Amino acid sequence: MAVMNTVVRLHILVLACAWTALVHAASPSPYAGQQSRDIKALSGAEQADLLAGKGMGLAKAAELNGYPGPAHVLELADQLALTAEQRARTQALWQSMDARARAIGQQVVDAERELDALFVSRQVTRERMAAELDRIGALQAQLRAVHLEAHLEQVRILTPEQTSRYATLRGYAGARGDHGGNDTGGHGTRRHN
Repeated sequence: MAVMNTVVRLHILVLACAWTALVHAASPSPYAGQQSRDIKALSGAEQADLLAGKGMGLAKAAELNGYPGPAHVLELADQLALTAEQRARTQALWQSMDARARAIGQQVVDAERELDALFVSRQVTRERMAAELDRIGALQAQLRAVHLEAHLEQVRILTPEQTSRYATLRGYAGARGDHGGNDTGGHGTRRHN
């Protein structure tokens, strides 16, 4: 009787595994529907964000470690009590970052479109693919640098008190990155321009 129960349990287990495999095999890919995209690797929202120069989380290393971003500083200008000079410098910083990010974002979209076209046309080779991936990677690094550099410059415009207030207003207070904006650059002094 015990042997029979074990055999029945094994059969049930095998049937359950087979059923699970069958259900998963019949499930559509999470990519289903994306084959009709203009650029397969980028959603419409991702393309729009790149073309609009959006941050897309590229500067989190700075933002979450006490280096405010110019767009958010401008949004919080009154709460941070920015001086007229700080506001003007932050606006100029944001405009420069935005223009550079939009230009590189366009290049990323164009490069992704070219990579996609290689596959669509069936003209892709390992060498051509590698060249396009190198190009896309370099552009993505440049785009991230544009956003991170803006955060580096922004912390130099604000006082330590404003940087600390920014962290509080953004919900980061008490976090590891809330160090009052002491951008010492490893030299023990903070530069304000």
